[in-house]
Amino acid sequence: MFDVDWMGLLTREVLRERAAALIAEACAWTVGMSDQPHHLRTGGRIVATGLTVGERAAHGLPLSGEEDGRLDLGDARPGSFQDALNSVDATGTVAADRFDTDVLHPFVRATCLAAAERARRTRPADWAELADDVGEEESDLDGVVGAGGWEEPLRIDAEHLVLAALRDVPLIEVEAEGLPLSLVRAAEAVARAAAAPAEPGPVDDDLAGTLFLAGAAVTATGAPVPLAPAAAERLVEQLLAHGLEPGEVLGVLPHLPIEPATADEVAAILRSGGIG
Repeated sequence: MFDVDWMGLLTREVLRERAAALIAEACAWTVGMSDQPHHLRTGGRIVATGLTVGERAAHGLPLSGEEDGRLDLGDARPGSFQDALNSVDATGTVAADRFDTDVLHPFVRATCLAAAERARRTRPADWAELADDVGEEESDLDGVVGAGGWEEPLRIDAEHLVLAALRDVPLIEVEAEGLPLSLVRAAEAVARAAAAPAEPGPVDDDLAGTLFLAGAAVTATGAPVPLAPAAAERLVEQLLAHGLEPGEVLGVLPHLPIEPATADEVAAILRSGGIG
């Protein structure tokens, strides 16, 4: 049995550093929930209540029912974020399950990859030994993370962070807090669609992980996309803080929602700093 405690501790440290970003992503995910028709499971069947989720919350009525949701989310304050997580949609899907798929799992994966990048950079000998222990190449961050088993316990920590911050907050307030980032996410999706090649080829796992981290760095700048040259310095800081090496930064620039002049400015900053 190999000792991975140091890496487990590192993933939790990186998660704590990224806690604000996780809460922001959670808030952005809720945007639009209030406008959706509200449903309850009654007698094993999904039925519409005739109100929207927001209207029901405004009347102080619970969003989840006795037959809905997950036990760990029970006893929620009516109309709160936790109550919304425990509600079901027209297909009978619990919102918390969608939240796990849409937000929690990818965020935790990206956090583990960021921790792996940091470990490879700051503890190269330990990282090499760890990669050998799990039977993966040092350069295969995705493979090592997948074999290390850090994601599942980190998801529990991430869920606790989200609930500690948002558990009893009214859904409408969570949506309002998440609106700015939600607009950024929508703009990013448009930019990605516009830049996508007609026949995209398969994306290497390492590149996919790097692009995910780079996208998180773009969001962390807080600047509107596509990023203008004025945001170049902040972008460099965030890219490096998210664990990207200078060479990786230059490689992902063409894939990011930034203006061409911004890419040039980023490259110039890296070179002037003697790390490009």
